[in-house]
Amino acid sequence: MSIYSIATSGLSAASLRVNVAASNIANVRTTGPLPASGGSGTSAAAGSSSIAPTFPAAYVPLRVDQVDQSGGTTPGGTIATVSTVSPSYSAQSDPTAPFANQDGLVAAPNVDLASEFAELATAKYSFIANAKVIQAYSETEKSLLDITT
Repeated sequence: MSIYSIATSGLSAASLRVNVAASNIANVRTTGPLPASGGSGTSAAAGSSSIAPTFPAAYVPLRVDQVDQSGGTTPGGTIATVSTVSPSYSAQSDPTAPFANQDGLVAAPNVDLASEFAELATAKYSFIANAKVIQAYSETEKSLLDITT
């Protein structure tokens, strides 16, 4: 695997890390009904359940799993995949929400803002490092070509 493709895989992973962290931060307050309370709050209105409003589920936070691409005949680089955080929500008190259960609880995304900002910093420095690798290799290759001509 070439140096360019190794560094490019690092750039792609850093970009994915930024996108996931930004999505988690933007949706940190996107709550929804608790999954376990699907029918318990509407038992009094069982006859009118077909016209009862339905509310979207809480935001499901994501995470980036990054591993070395060390298999195969040309190892090198990294592979980043996105998966959901488990558990994806925690119960939070919000009795004013229209979808709160009888105890006033809603599902809030399981997002730790401090960790998300640490992910952004990690992605930033990873992106910078991989860009420097590409720059250094390009400069070295150019100077080698100047020597031979």
